[in-house]
Amino acid sequence: MKKSRNIVIKNFISRHLTPLRIFVLSFVLVILAGAILLSFPFSASKNQLSFVNALFTSASAVCVTGLTVIDIGQDLSLTGQIITMFLFQLGGLGIITFSVFFFGLMGKGISFKGREIVQSTFLHTPQRDFYFILKSVLLTTFTIESLGTLLLFIRFVQDFPPGQAFYHAVYNAVSAFNNCGYSLFSDGLIKYQGDILVNLTIMGLIVLGGIGFIVHHEVASKLRNPRQKLSIHTKIVIITTAILIFAGAFLFYFFEHNNVISGVPFQTKILASFFQSITPRTAGFNTVDIGQLTNDSILIIIILMFIGASPGSTGGGVKTTSATLLFLMIWNRMKGNEEVNIFNRTIPREILTRTISIIFASAFSVVFITILLLFAETGIKNPLGSRHLFIEYLFETVSAFGTVGLSMGVTPNLNDLQKIFITILMFAGRVGPLTLALSLTLSSRKKSIIYAEETVMVG
Repeated sequence: MKKSRNIVIKNFISRHLTPLRIFVLSFVLVILAGAILLSFPFSASKNQLSFVNALFTSASAVCVTGLTVIDIGQDLSLTGQIITMFLFQLGGLGIITFSVFFFGLMGKGISFKGREIVQSTFLHTPQRDFYFILKSVLLTTFTIESLGTLLLFIRFVQDFPPGQAFYHAVYNAVSAFNNCGYSLFSDGLIKYQGDILVNLTIMGLIVLGGIGFIVHHEVASKLRNPRQKLSIHTKIVIITTAILIFAGAFLFYFFEHNNVISGVPFQTKILASFFQSITPRTAGFNTVDIGQLTNDSILIIIILMFIGASPGSTGGGVKTTSATLLFLMIWNRMKGNEEVNIFNRTIPREILTRTISIIFASAFSVVFITILLLFAETGIKNPLGSRHLFIEYLFETVSAFGTVGLSMGVTPNLNDLQKIFITILMFAGRVGPLTLALSLTLSSRKKSIIYAEETVMVG
């Protein structure tokens, strides 16, 4: 009787716990665990965090967003800060990745579902040498984070005692590579606005964390063997990333050279422009006051936040590949081409359909949560006097979805209901709105019924 009951339970779990659902559930459980730990008195330096604030902080860390309703460096104790660092390290690489790795170290077998989750997280096509890819991901992560820590320590040791400088260096390096944006400095990195070493290190960590591990692997293979060809995926990621960085920096400098970066040396203007071009693509660090930017710059940053990082990385957003494929679809249709061709290859229509679905689901999520934030706002008596809230909430929402962490200063003023809405969007932005929707689907069976076609007028 007991044996048959165990078989029934196993069959139920096997049928309903699909890889997508396991992936989503792993994030939910870690967020809740982090919220419980952060709500304890030992995590606070002053007043104990309310559960809503603890949940918001935990979700922001696990989803590598960086939005915060508290001052991480002032309101959290050393224990609380270390908890957040572990949370965004876990969230950046994926909880399942660490679980699978440690199971492998202990000599335990890895389930097919575990393999499928990890491979779909980091790779565009399955690889036979699974363990090699997994070890490469972790080795690459800790190597880059260690190098970033060393470079930041060299600079921070000039301002802090060695122990404190090392701690600041580790925290900021791990946060930057995981595209989180949490910092122990109350003003972000504004203090280091013109510092070449800090700027280049943080920007380098953000870019390396945001381009994806398959790109690291292919570029490293290319450097070892020049005959090795780069995949279409890697080519699109590298080219799109470079275009976004340089175009964003140029536009930021053009719109802000007489505003927030006026009166500073030319070198600082260039550093600030590139930094603010890179950080909106899911990192959340800042070297200028975001609330003081021109409307033009805010629009550019919103676009960059929505695009985000690249697939298989620690960042969020609709991803660079999705943005590029959408542009290519439009461009090819304008030229009268039915297919999307790039680098002498044709992109499968299934991928194009998924791209449109992802972008639409993402845009819908942003609009829906923005509406909820506006509805949940209390105490508005003068609509004209509160008109600025629309752009501030829209900015906040896109930042949450793109797991960026930049804010125009409204995050600490959100009420509990608004914090919950933002928390939900941060979670959806990290796991992906389409992934979340598919994981909640009751049945994964494909319907084979095809009806007669009928045209509909569009455009």
